[in-house]
Amino acid sequence: MSPSTALAATLDAAQIEAFLHRQVHCWNAGDKAGFFEAYRSVAPNGLQIEYVGRPPSDGWPVLEQMWAQQSAKIEIEELLLVINGSEAACHALNKVRGTAMAIHTLELYAFEAGRLNVRYFIQPPSTVAASPTPV
Repeated sequence: MSPSTALAATLDAAQIEAFLHRQVHCWNAGDKAGFFEAYRSVAPNGLQIEYVGRPPSDGWPVLEQMWAQQSAKIEIEELLLVINGSEAACHALNKVRGTAMAIHTLELYAFEAGRLNVRYFIQPPSTVAASPTPV
């Protein structure tokens, strides 16, 4: 087993949580190097990203495009994080800076053998409510 595979195979809940918080922190801080390093640290053997409803893609160009198009426009608020085994589900509020608009996302992360598979479920933008309405 290669060192990167061994490292990725041993990710525990605390390491997954640290990655998820770090990538949001770096995004909000405008720290592109830190953002990409967070992903490289958990996905040394590959990254796949799927916007649900579209085919999965090589994640590195998707992250580059996401950063270029959205990082200056969006601030992320973490609403919920659930980790079970080597998978995580996140509910995020993606606030459009300078507006009352926001985009809710449900994000699924699966960590396996040094690879990370991410699936994004994206709700169309809406005006941010004072408090979330329970489903």
